[in-house]
Amino acid sequence: MDIIISNSANEPIYEQIANQLKYSIISGELKEGDALPSIRSLAKELHISVITTKRAYEELENEGFINKVTGKGTFIAPQNQDLMKERKLKIIEEKLLEAVNAAQIIEMSLSELQEMIKILYEGE
Repeated sequence: MDIIISNSANEPIYEQIANQLKYSIISGELKEGDALPSIRSLAKELHISVITTKRAYEELENEGFINKVTGKGTFIAPQNQDLMKERKLKIIEEKLLEAVNAAQIIEMSLSELQEMIKILYEGE
């Protein structure tokens, strides 16, 4: 599991950690029951405060992505498939919005953007 922390990012470090773990869960890289590193070991690995790592884990637990089991560790929680699909759709929507904004900046027409998406989707 690779977590990359950027000091120049606009989001706090705990959010960077939480968002990268969420993406790994949503994408299927991390699966139900997979163990996560302890708060201390992840903090040591990333060279950050234990408090920062704890905050990221608390956010993930509050959102239902992970479960803490006293004395055993932290694990990926079972995921509701409908909710997972909704989260994946949200990611796609965000990426498409980025593409639309970029297209509008260069004054690309909607039909040109649709054609580009069609070509990319069909793998040509």
